[in-house]
Amino acid sequence: MPRTYDLPLPDLTGRRAVITGGSDGIGLVIARSLAGAGAEVVLPVRNRTKGEAAITTIRAVHPGAQVTLRDLDLSSLASVAALGETLVAEGAPIHLLINNAGIMRPPARQTTADGFEMQFGINHLAHVALTAQLMPLLRAGRARVVTQTSVAAQRAAINWDDLNWERSYDEMRAYGQSKLGCGLFGLELHRRSAASGWGITSSISHPGVAPTSLLAARPEIGRTEDTRDIRFVRRMSALGLAGTPESAALPALMAATTGTGGEFFGPQGLGQVGGRPGRQKLWKPLRSQTDAARLWDASEELTRVRFATAAA
Repeated sequence: MPRTYDLPLPDLTGRRAVITGGSDGIGLVIARSLAGAGAEVVLPVRNRTKGEAAITTIRAVHPGAQVTLRDLDLSSLASVAALGETLVAEGAPIHLLINNAGIMRPPARQTTADGFEMQFGINHLAHVALTAQLMPLLRAGRARVVTQTSVAAQRAAINWDDLNWERSYDEMRAYGQSKLGCGLFGLELHRRSAASGWGITSSISHPGVAPTSLLAARPEIGRTEDTRDIRFVRRMSALGLAGTPESAALPALMAATTGTGGEFFGPQGLGQVGGRPGRQKLWKPLRSQTDAARLWDASEELTRVRFATAAA
């Protein structure tokens, strides 16, 4: 049987939370939990139909939930910039930003609208750009930023000579790089905030392993049927040997509501694939501050955003 764990959240009334990938899976659980704690939840979505269904799901549990949609396609930096402009124009401080959305292992190399390898572009670069676009609101809210990495980052490396995998695409190594990038970014954001007085607290989390849509059939990225991996994960989850979307959401929720920043949260069970959420030591690839600073500079160059300017 799948195991359940409880994580009481503080009262978040009056707090505004922005969650990417909040229309299904782990992101929907995060959104539902924050809304239930009183937060005003903003869901940037690519598919409005899925977004409306997510709001219906949340309000079925929390009838008074404050949840609204905004448009966002993470495969387009123009869409990321448009969302940033929309939210900045609204003027409401952001207190929580959960960089959660992602894609995993397209069967063939694909690119974003801006020419980036899709996993690197959506999972990492788009979230870098979004965070930069929202800096005035994050500073105004003295925000907590949580960026989701993955167990795939545990043995990953940055392909410095070919960040966009143009010469030798490997779907799993490219995914690992994108999620390692997420982790390095989240940690570097905290260091730079502390050094520059931005007032932002940034931590990273990983969900372990849970049955979500990441490895299910995804015709939009060229995967017409479920992978063997997702069928295996579903069986493991049903036996209580892996996480569920509910348990997998808890590390990000813990990171969003506890701690002092610069921390890493994940499941505490065997192999870190499931279990209760808690703090954990950084995996070796996440420890290099040199790599984090180098990737920060490369990401600013590729996305054409500058945090120092955005934070002014």
